[in-house]
Amino acid sequence: MRFALFLGCNIPARLQDYDLSSRAVLGRLGVDLTDIREFNCCGYPIRNFDFKAFLLSSARNIALANRHHLDMLVLCKCCYGSLKKADDVLRNDMSLREEINRILSEEGLKFEGNSEIKHLLSVMYHDIGIKKIKENITRPYSDLKIAVHYGCHALRPSPIVQFDDPVAPSLFDSLVEVTGAESIFWSTKLECCGAPLLGINDELSRDLTIRKLSDGRKSGADYLCTACPYCQMQFETVQKSKDVQDVGILTPSPVLFPQLLGLAMGISNGRLGIQTDQHGSNAIEAFLT
Repeated sequence: MRFALFLGCNIPARLQDYDLSSRAVLGRLGVDLTDIREFNCCGYPIRNFDFKAFLLSSARNIALANRHHLDMLVLCKCCYGSLKKADDVLRNDMSLREEINRILSEEGLKFEGNSEIKHLLSVMYHDIGIKKIKENITRPYSDLKIAVHYGCHALRPSPIVQFDDPVAPSLFDSLVEVTGAESIFWSTKLECCGAPLLGINDELSRDLTIRKLSDGRKSGADYLCTACPYCQMQFETVQKSKDVQDVGILTPSPVLFPQLLGLAMGISNGRLGIQTDQHGSNAIEAFLT
């Protein structure tokens, strides 16, 4: 099983532990990853300003994967949603497809629509499967309560992303529970993390994040689990801000899914990019059996 790994922009620059932990877990589960150095931005930041430039940016990545005869494995849900959107548009609009391909031809590339775009969680659930993951759990969690955060771009628009039921998703919950942890019910489970509003309306962005953190705490979650760099960084940044800490919203702390899974698989903190205390341990390890 081999995929072209698409990291996007933020993960290499600001969330390298997501990259490290994903590689460690996927390697243990028998997935081979190919790094394509020519990959560029998915186009998400310019989608609402220059739609054709966005399409070209995404299409170039898809064409590069296709040249290697590989499907794409995407870690970022914003990138996943952008690539899926571009793929859908170019499969259905032949005029735009021809225009984009004329530009791509200058690099010897062509969008053909032959490469599938999959998020990390989709690969875990559909391609690897719950059974195989469970066979690799060596240290299951006990009494660990997780608030699963789906994020927006993996669920909507559902006819395009085709990730899970947008109203009652369960894929992420199932993957969390294979570790032995409990995926709890919380009322803001499907609400936005607030990251897309950062820089546009900072107050509203922060309020949305605090609302989710507060709901996770009231619902009894020990950790809030993410699988998107934007969501992870938003929760981390807001929770660490002084005014939020002053009102006592210290839990649930956000944790990346491949780190949660990797610990249950017996993979070391270092290989998962997890920072440890002076005794070489981290808080979540206390829940491992």
